[in-house]
Amino acid sequence: MTAPKAIPPRSEIAHEHTWNAESVYADRAAWQAELKAIEAELPKLAPYQGRLSESAAVLAEWFELSEALARRVSTLAFYAFMSQACNSTDDEAVSMAGAAGSVASRYGATVSFEQPELLAMGEARLNEWAAAEPKLAIYKHAFHDLFRQQAHVRSAEVEEVLAMASEPFGAVDNTENMLTSADLQFNPIVTAESSTPLVQGNIWTFMESQDRDLRRQAWENYQDGYLAMKNTLASNYIASVKRDVFYARARRYPSSLEASLFRNNIPRAVFDNLIATYRKNIPTWHKYWAIRRKALGVEALNPYDIWAPITQKPPVVPFKQAVDWICEGLSPLGADYVNALRQGCLEDRWVDIYPNQGKSSGAFSYGAYDTHPFIMMSYDDNLGAMSTLSHELGHSMHSYLTRKNQPYAYGNYTLFVAEVASNFNQAMTRANLFRTQSDPAFQIGLIEEAMSNLHRYFFIMPTLARFETDVHERVERGQGVTAADLNGLMADLFSEGYGSEMVVDRDRVGITWSQFGHLYSNFYVYQYATGISAAHALAGRILDGVPNAAADYVRFLSAGSSLYPVDALKVAGVDMATPEAVERTFAVLAEYVERLDKLTGG
Repeated sequence: MTAPKAIPPRSEIAHEHTWNAESVYADRAAWQAELKAIEAELPKLAPYQGRLSESAAVLAEWFELSEALARRVSTLAFYAFMSQACNSTDDEAVSMAGAAGSVASRYGATVSFEQPELLAMGEARLNEWAAAEPKLAIYKHAFHDLFRQQAHVRSAEVEEVLAMASEPFGAVDNTENMLTSADLQFNPIVTAESSTPLVQGNIWTFMESQDRDLRRQAWENYQDGYLAMKNTLASNYIASVKRDVFYARARRYPSSLEASLFRNNIPRAVFDNLIATYRKNIPTWHKYWAIRRKALGVEALNPYDIWAPITQKPPVVPFKQAVDWICEGLSPLGADYVNALRQGCLEDRWVDIYPNQGKSSGAFSYGAYDTHPFIMMSYDDNLGAMSTLSHELGHSMHSYLTRKNQPYAYGNYTLFVAEVASNFNQAMTRANLFRTQSDPAFQIGLIEEAMSNLHRYFFIMPTLARFETDVHERVERGQGVTAADLNGLMADLFSEGYGSEMVVDRDRVGITWSQFGHLYSNFYVYQYATGISAAHALAGRILDGVPNAAADYVRFLSAGSSLYPVDALKVAGVDMATPEAVERTFAVLAEYVERLDKLTGG
């Protein structure tokens, strides 16, 4: 089998296949002009310091001014970040991202007096003002959340310092992105016919190849590229962990984990139940590895076989076909939902579709309150790419409906609920294809796609959450942590999950942690597993014909942050304070394993 085609430079990508940057700013000169205009506006905020308690009218005036500027700053920052993510070799975009980060940090420092002043006023007084002044009425939930977190808000001086620290601390994240997207080099993939560069944008095309030698080369070369930088990557990651610990202690939380959970009002039991449920279900993964090994006809399974196609006729799914199938699967949500999604993909250019040199790895949906919800990905015409597109469109439609229905104050949502919408879209798309595509090869391919998704969410992410917990606890105890420590811990955790069916190259498996920028967000990864759990529970309600289930789900998508995450999910019909949804999704995983066993003649 020949190697995949070479990845083109950004300049060769057709304009219609790129994100609609001009809908945000006409050009980069307009962005630069907006940067200067925002810098000129910042001084208008400072005179309000010490005045928020003067009257309800002054407070309403402050919210109007500060939020208007916040919206402009977030749009400015998004444009720069998206430009850099789509081409990390674009020096101008990199410079823009730095400038945007700087002005965002200055904005944060300038408004840092707000929370301390509001807290000094007292919740009763603010609620009285919210009842008397219509412009303040929408902030009642925000006031409640502020006072819920009162013990962790520091003095105005300390808050200013913490806000100022965000810029230098942010360099840790940018260093990770530049290392892995721009500077990291991999040995090429060599076949009898050619030598093809291995880059972030084409790794998964190789890993999903039917050619085992291509997969082996891709996996080994990819892991080796990270191993060559293991000490730098480890130093940078530990710096991010120390940042988490610093913020947790500065805000007087007992640990980094508690800081993350408290911020979103998530009970500790949600996290603990997830880890316990994962460990209990590890034998299901062992069974899957055994079935996959037999189906592939190999004596021993290697990590590079995890994504190998079992079917010899994997479906080809062009971008437009993917959009059509996704829309069909989501039709129970109604015409308004489907029409907005279709127009976003095919007319308004929400998606930066195809791979190019310098494009960041993975995929994401991102935008500002006043922009479209854009998607960056590297689409490559298969079921996995369709699944990724469906996933990111879940995020995008969540953002679209939130911003359509909520004021700026509630125009976003927490990470805890973010992964619900994305996995819901995948579950609904998959269910429709299982129902309409009867070809056994397609069915096997669809199960493989589902298992690949579950592998990421219910194998890798819980494993990374265990890894993250251990590393944070070591740092919180004052222990030194080296690259060897990180790699050894990762290898141990994966070995437990792989069992006896998988050959574990400890060095190469051990460096896996460095390939997930998610770890740079304090205790983010566990929310992938809780998110997919809620998603399957909610999709099940709709597929089972529960009355009003679709309307309840759209209400959840439209709530933004006007409700706490667990409460918002209760609106949709699931209670994440119990382990029921997690258990149900592991049952789905077990069902797929059984179906695959039967389809492959087990």
